Amino acid sequence: MSKLDELIEKLCPNGVNFEELRNKELFKFYYGKGNKIPEDIGGIYDVYGANGVVSHINEYNCEDVTIIGHIGAVGMVNRCKGKCFVTYNGTIAEVVDKSKVNSQYLYYVLTTLNLPSYKKGSQPFLSVSDFDKIRIPVPPLEVQCEIVRILDNFTLLSAELSARKKQYQYYLDSIYENIKDNNVNLGSIGSFTRGKRFVHADVVDEGVPCIHYGELYTFYGVHVNKVKSHIKEELRSKMRYANKNDVIIVGAGENRMDIGIGVAWEGDEDVAVHDACYTLKHNQNPKYISYFLRTSQYHNQIKKFVYEGKICSISAEGLKKAIIPIPSIEEQNKIVNILEKFDDLCNDISQGLPAEIEARQKQYEYYRDKLLAFKELKVDE
Repeated sequence: MSKLDELIEKLCPNGVNFEELRNKELFKFYYGKGNKIPEDIGGIYDVYGANGVVSHINEYNCEDVTIIGHIGAVGMVNRCKGKCFVTYNGTIAEVVDKSKVNSQYLYYVLTTLNLPSYKKGSQPFLSVSDFDKIRIPVPPLEVQCEIVRILDNFTLLSAELSARKKQYQYYLDSIYENIKDNNVNLGSIGSFTRGKRFVHADVVDEGVPCIHYGELYTFYGVHVNKVKSHIKEELRSKMRYANKNDVIIVGAGENRMDIGIGVAWEGDEDVAVHDACYTLKHNQNPKYISYFLRTSQYHNQIKKFVYEGKICSISAEGLKKAIIPIPSIEEQNKIVNILEKFDDLCNDISQGLPAEIEARQKQYEYYRDKLLAFKELKVDE
């Protein structure tokens, strides 16, 4: 019998209490502050938006909390164990009575709740009042702490993944910084066309292949030849399309670093593009451009053209001003080959670290859900 089994047998053999998240004696849910993401000044406190850290300043507005995406990456769950600043795009979940609820335990429970399913509105959002509808198991504190200890052990590998991602970014930046040939404005290498609007209600299982702006920084990589989504057939004539080898660039996102990334479209079928994206038609290696759109060199250039509100955005004119090195096609092909090999080393899901991370993540999710599947204690028990 494991330590957790022993604790459950000793402290809650007949089940556990379920508490409503609106119980103000235990929990506090409230929005962050500020409609704009504060400028990153390299401060000592992380700034959280809906989908994680977006800046660093020397001011904080909460401590030891869980952050849930309110607008933007709706329902995404992040955790800050120390002091941090949370913008209005995030909802703050705070434990009021830590003698009864472990803050890390609350975070783990919130990750199991499929919070995106609670979103509503044409520009989706998740309100504080939506948490009033939710009840969660609250076993004795000793049981919570043992669950946290077990689940924390499953997450250690994520530190290795983070280090590998930093290594990849450094390598990518270094390659483009060392290209000295033919530096030109991005707007001079082709034409930009904005997509046409479609909404969540237009999405269907089968229909016109499409790319939504949110998919560019949550689902797709540098290049793709198959889409995740489709929209209604009756919208076909109303849409604007990317053709094979075009680069689709996102023009809106949760934070500055989401803005401007792109994906090279390699599919034979034309794909409808959302109006928060731009299609770049050009005569270069599309992967070469798409890789460049992930460099720090590029993002440092365009951030001054980004409009920052609840959702950040940039115009085509702002994107066109970025300077990109354009060597010969032969040289572009060589650079792409090098980067793809490095991609395989870092990201290939069939081997090495990523495969272990995926297996560990599945194992973690299995045990997390199993550990948190408590029987509710009946009143007469």
